[in-house]
Order: sequence, then C-alpha cells, then structure tokens
Amino acid sequence: MNRSVQPPPLPLPLLFLDVDGPLIPFGGQGYPTYGPPDADAHPLLARVDPALGPRLAALPCELVWATTWMEDANEVLGPRLGLPRLPVVDWPEPSAEDGRGGRHWKTRTLVARAAGRAFVWVDDEITAADRAWVAAHHPGRALLHRVDPRLGLGEADFAALDGWLRTGR
Repeated sequence: MNRSVQPPPLPLPLLFLDVDGPLIPFGGQGYPTYGPPDADAHPLLARVDPALGPRLAALPCELVWATTWMEDANEVLGPRLGLPRLPVVDWPEPSAEDGRGGRHWKTRTLVARAAGRAFVWVDDEITAADRAWVAAHHPGRALLHRVDPRLGLGEADFAALDGWLRTGR
C-alpha cells in the first residue's frame, strides 16, 4: 500500500511591524486624525487609523511588534487598532556592528529572530544595505518593505504585503 505522507505545513511568515512612520505618519502636513488620544498619551496617536488593525490582522502572517515602543505597542496601539497582544522584538544593547555599512540597527536582530523563517519587515528606514545584508545572511524568503513616513501604510503597501505573503507558500 502506497501512502503518501504530507509534510507539515509551513509556519506563517512573520511580519515585523514598526510604529513611527508606518502606523504614525510624520514629516508632512495636514494629517487626518481619528479621535483624540487620552490626555496623557503621545500626541501623535490621533494619527493612527484604527482601520489599519483589521487590515493587518487579515494578512496571512504572524504579526510582531518591531519598534522602540516595545511593550507599549501592546498597551497603547494594540487596543486603538483592535489587535490582540502581539509578540515584541526584544532589542539587544547597541553594539559596534549596528549601523555598519549603512545597515539599520534592527536588521541583525530581525534576521536572528526570524531564524530562517520567511518574514516581512515593514519600516520607514529600510535601505539597500539592509536588503543586501538580509539576502546574504537569511536563508529564507524575506521582504523588506519601506513605507513612506509622510504617508504611513496605504493601499499600495497592503497590496504589496498581501501579494508577497500569499506567494511562495
């Protein structure tokens, strides 16, 4: 009897999400606001569009906060976006390797956290140096998606993310 054994399904890709730039646009003028933040909250939180939460949650991936907001992203942004508590990247102390060759200080840590797993990194500070380093040091699929910080995440960004996440699985 010939029984074919199915390999276990691949884990969903990770999506490392930055806050300032992708979720809180800055550097331009006339931003829409989505209700006032609490009186003692960060004044730019009013720029966070709550509609981004369901769109992010609908992507076929595992969302991970990759921001200097750290756990505050779960406390402050998660409820505003309607997102559940997400894993948070724990940033190591700065080292001499950070920024070497124009590479972002987050790059090495995100590749280590992915541990060969497919991932997307959404940030407003990604450069060609980051893409080259990831291509040379990460054995899995990776999409480094730079968001215009003046606009934040928009239609074209979601189309690119969704398209990449639904291919190669």
